[in-house]
Amino acid sequence: MSAHDRQDAELFAQLRSLWRDVDPMPATLIDRMIAAVAAEGLSEEYALLTLVDHPLGAVRGDADALTLQFSDGSTSILLHVTRTAQGGHRIDGWVDTAAAVIELVQGERTRETVPSDTGRFVFDDVPDGLTRVRLTTTIGDEKRTLSTPQFEL
Repeated sequence: MSAHDRQDAELFAQLRSLWRDVDPMPATLIDRMIAAVAAEGLSEEYALLTLVDHPLGAVRGDADALTLQFSDGSTSILLHVTRTAQGGHRIDGWVDTAAAVIELVQGERTRETVPSDTGRFVFDDVPDGLTRVRLTTTIGDEKRTLSTPQFEL
């Protein structure tokens, strides 16, 4: 280490000591930063689930119709779920963005559809079970995916 490097190291040590005394780091800063970094992806991983015109119990209740709205802040998906006479479900959906593909995922089963120009799409004869809707948009060369949290039919 040269004399110049030693002088720099001493100067930096004095500056650290000065700031440590004048403006000490908050005791909880490290824990808050770890929590912030751990939670950063949660809003993208779990889209905001909003029930529209139905009480919370209707998600798993015996309601004949269910309306769900999912949003990640820039894109929204509205789903209207009704029970069919055959015992399955019909999902009518609308998206507020140009979508390339809408996928309905139930376990290992995946069904795809392309929404109309107005953003409307339909899935018929959907069986009971945990369900997720995945929307893939393409703007220019950028491909973006919004995946809803799982909900039970």
